[in-house]
Amino acid sequence: MRATLLIAEDQRLFRQSLRLLLERERDLRVVGEATDGREAFDLAMKTKPDLILMDVDMPKLDGVTATRLIRGCLPDVKVLMLSVHDEDARIVAAVQAGACGYILKDADHAEFLRIIRATYRGEQVHSTFMPDGFARNAVSALQEAGSGPAAGVALLTEREREILACAASGRGNKDIADQLCVSLDTVKTHLHRIYRKLGVAGRVEAILTYLNSK
Repeated sequence: MRATLLIAEDQRLFRQSLRLLLERERDLRVVGEATDGREAFDLAMKTKPDLILMDVDMPKLDGVTATRLIRGCLPDVKVLMLSVHDEDARIVAAVQAGACGYILKDADHAEFLRIIRATYRGEQVHSTFMPDGFARNAVSALQEAGSGPAAGVALLTEREREILACAASGRGNKDIADQLCVSLDTVKTHLHRIYRKLGVAGRVEAILTYLNSK
């Protein structure tokens, strides 16, 4: 059975070269190409690939945020992050968003294919091109401790979970304030704290994280 892949990469030459590399392999099939984070999300919802190769730096919606949104809707989809960067913070952010791994773009062809196949099989593989030290330890710690949605939601207070549940049910801030008998400013303050604790950019991502933790 061939693994289906979606490539999300804004640099045309790298994206097309990667597609050519993958389509030479009999066990791999590219089902789409995205040039920005929003298109990656839309194509993922449409094609439901087995694995997504996701660039970290993309227009409209960055790769880490796009990964978090996609994994919130399609938890079985595996994501491998692609980047020219080797900063520890980016590796940690990618894993927290739900990525299975992280490959630097200067990896050779054999390395790309090895990691793609291992990830598709469900194996935990780290690129030999990933920086040593804290980065690897941070990824391992997050995987062992559990960095998924449930772990993030567990950090919320009872009141914060209550407000997030109301938001997930479709209620606006004023409705939430009326239902809980608190001020509108109190609701907004709680929501900003929720976003910070979950590491999300706003309401939609927070709701997706909450729903995926159930």
